[in-house]
Amino acid sequence: MSARTMAPLYERVRPETLSEFVGQKHIVGPNSLLRRAIAADKLGSCIFYGPPGTGKTTLANIIAHSSNAYFEKLNAVSSGVADAKRVIEEAENRLKLYSQKTYLLLDECHRWNKAQSDSVLAAIEKGIIIFIGSTTENPYVSMTRAIVSRCRIFEFLPIEENDIIEFLKRAVSSPKGFGKLKINIDEQAYKHWVWASAGDLRTALNALELAVITTPPNKDGCVKIDKTIAEQSIQTKALSIDQSIYYDFLSAFCKSLRGSDPNAALYWANRLIDAGCDPLVVARRLVVHASEDVGLADSRALSLAVNAYLALERLGLPEGNIPLTHAIIYVCLAPKSNSVVKAMSAAKEAVSSTKDDNVPHYLRDRSYPHIIDDNSIYKYPHDYGGYIKQQYLPDSLKDANFYSPSNNGEESLLIERLKKEINKPKDNK
Repeated sequence: MSARTMAPLYERVRPETLSEFVGQKHIVGPNSLLRRAIAADKLGSCIFYGPPGTGKTTLANIIAHSSNAYFEKLNAVSSGVADAKRVIEEAENRLKLYSQKTYLLLDECHRWNKAQSDSVLAAIEKGIIIFIGSTTENPYVSMTRAIVSRCRIFEFLPIEENDIIEFLKRAVSSPKGFGKLKINIDEQAYKHWVWASAGDLRTALNALELAVITTPPNKDGCVKIDKTIAEQSIQTKALSIDQSIYYDFLSAFCKSLRGSDPNAALYWANRLIDAGCDPLVVARRLVVHASEDVGLADSRALSLAVNAYLALERLGLPEGNIPLTHAIIYVCLAPKSNSVVKAMSAAKEAVSSTKDDNVPHYLRDRSYPHIIDDNSIYKYPHDYGGYIKQQYLPDSLKDANFYSPSNNGEESLLIERLKKEINKPKDNK
């Protein structure tokens, strides 16, 4: 029996071409930059980041196999500077002798420290290797700036429900999957795997594989898998409510938070959890509403909501429901203000509708010369007691006002401060 046959299902049915790849249409859809670069074999170094099971490693494999380049794979957890130097040396020889490019795929690339990352910088710049990093962490936060600045960043999103169902059915019928078996799977089983996997295709495929190999065939030789078996295969209780009611419950929870009704918010939160909803979904919505509906009226609400989320993540149920309940009550009873989301929307609208985004000269980086410089001087606020009125927005938006505080809670204290600052004379010379 070959290693391919013995491999897990997700490895056996891994897409090998772009036409087989599912999800991530925003980056590999028709006429997308990445798809054009792959087709033209002109892709430079890049970093793929996003949740597990969304196709990062698969797409990197497809890229490597769609060109005439050599493909080298390392894992940042088990590799270091010595491995990187070996890959670079071999890639350099390959380029000189055969004019063949080398792709270096580095899984979990955020795990490399600065010294390890620096070891490949020169090779990336000279084109000796084409670096493809794969990570579940935001590279702007978790990786060294030097390597991030030399790569294009592509964000992967959770796989959409229809794409997961399509791929699961493909795995059942494919000769590389379970195409040689007689299998009958209820639609409710597929829907449960989709819901429980939360956009992680690998998790869904693992659940499918476990269900198939542990379910004995009936007298007709058919492996029949229903919703109950699907629950057992992924160890997650199926929702006892249909999808539309699930979203109705979630909407009721959110509106109860906004409406300052702790009794209703607690009821809907526990109704969702009892129905099989991941409690972290409830906690995530709580974090959002702590900023969206409470905001600066009581900034402690956000801290409490985030801490409740982390506590729930670490404790699980039932203990984690205690800090979650604590935070739900606090968010409900806190004064409300939506000034944060209004300011965000206004700023985003200004960005999309305003073309003049030139930085005022006195705010520009002085470490390199500018063609135009009106000799205006930046006023260092700390030289003026911590505040000096200057124009920080571009000329086209110099009078724009995105943030307006409400009169609710602690945010009302910001009104007088803003009035004082607005009334101070401008001094930007």
